[in-house]
Amino acid sequence: MHTGIHCVLLTLALLCGCAHRQYVREPYPRWGEEIRLDRADRPEPLIVRVMRPVQATSPPACLLIVHGMNEYVGRYRDVARHFAKRFIVAGFDLYAHGLSNPALAAADRALAAGSPAQEVSDAYLAQVPLHDLEPMRQDLDQALRQLIALCDAGPGTGTPVFVLAHSLGALVASSYLLQGKTEQGDPRVRVRGIVLLGPAFSVTRVPGWRGWLANPFIDLSFFAETQFRRPGDDPLPLKMAKQAVALPTALVLDGLFEALSWPGLRALSTPITPDWVVSYLTDWEDERARHRADGWIIRRSLLRYVKGIEREIVRFRGGMGDFATPYFLVYSIHDPITPAWGNHDFALATQHKHPHNELLRLDEAYHHEHLFAAPRSREDLLARIDRWLDLRLASLNRRSAPP
Repeated sequence: MHTGIHCVLLTLALLCGCAHRQYVREPYPRWGEEIRLDRADRPEPLIVRVMRPVQATSPPACLLIVHGMNEYVGRYRDVARHFAKRFIVAGFDLYAHGLSNPALAAADRALAAGSPAQEVSDAYLAQVPLHDLEPMRQDLDQALRQLIALCDAGPGTGTPVFVLAHSLGALVASSYLLQGKTEQGDPRVRVRGIVLLGPAFSVTRVPGWRGWLANPFIDLSFFAETQFRRPGDDPLPLKMAKQAVALPTALVLDGLFEALSWPGLRALSTPITPDWVVSYLTDWEDERARHRADGWIIRRSLLRYVKGIEREIVRFRGGMGDFATPYFLVYSIHDPITPAWGNHDFALATQHKHPHNELLRLDEAYHHEHLFAAPRSREDLLARIDRWLDLRLASLNRRSAPP
């Protein structure tokens, strides 16, 4: 049985890898002030972008933007401008993304020096060290500390901090907020709420005819990973039967995905983002065209990295009942990239924990990038987020007011 799975997955992986050439021809789309932070584990600095209100001397809150998988925070210029009308807004590129990716950073420098174009086909190789999302959580922690320092540099201290996170960034931020107990000086204490946009709390479901072949193996991998790392409370005979399937399957798949991420094999086996993904990202054709032409978006995902994300989802789901940060959760019912069942499970486990936990379930929608939707949908969503942030701020102000 496992030999058959091995062969089929190997065939699927080899079929999805092919010659791929990608170029950038325009400089990285910067916004705001750039603050460069040294990192102990990498030579490249972490660049935190900051945009401030034009007139407000003491903004009521600060907001940190956390982007999704294979994209970059430079895309969020208009989002930053919207919230910077009132708040101090910051953003950064996660590990191996945007200007945190050595290949993309080098390409940006070359373009600034006058090069007409730079090939960035191998930018995905920055994912090689990523067995899990811990490097991204470390980046988030460093960026959050910097934002808090900026918030506290004004007339007041203790300014509320919020996080706005999309897709994989929402998993990174949520798992970060869930880690262990907070201590004195822990920046997580300052986070007063999080906006979760299409969070990666579930694994992808491939739509259409491709799903007939891919989804059974996605389900098998997720089942094996879940039973291997988070066995449930089934009766002992059923638990033993599940373990008998899950343990060897998980070990075989871990070994296979690791081997397919080695030099030589990864050139053939690393999947390129399929066309259907772009179709489900947004309900606006103009944005789809921009996405297809955007050379700063990484188009390949190393299989070790993909497997690590699956493990992170399983780990988060095992402890998500303890998630206590107030949230505004937005998701599309028909989104195949981060399917709705992950959000349903998260809400069921956590919605009762705070009166301001709010869901915006888009019952007819399929698009994944809500902040890059058609203008009317995007404006409506931004207004809904503004109202939720105002609700949180009003509550915090009442609590801090003298009796």
